[in-house]
Amino acid sequence: MYSPVFTMVEVFKTNVEQTSHAEKLAALLRLHFPGSKVNFDLEDCDRILRVEGQSFAPDKVQMLVAAHGFSCTVLE
Repeated sequence: MYSPVFTMVEVFKTNVEQTSHAEKLAALLRLHFPGSKVNFDLEDCDRILRVEGQSFAPDKVQMLVAAHGFSCTVLE
């Protein structure tokens, strides 16, 4: 029986400004959510963090980013 696989996409507003911080956070998030695509757009005014994958929890993403001293809120 075929069971569809759903991909979630969540976009967050952050206060990450430096590429080095974005790279470290992205690596951390990929470690916690294997198989997910994680990227930042620091050129955007909201300094976007985009997470795409089959199994991640937006609240855990926010918690992990906050634990490293940055704000992270779901962009509506």
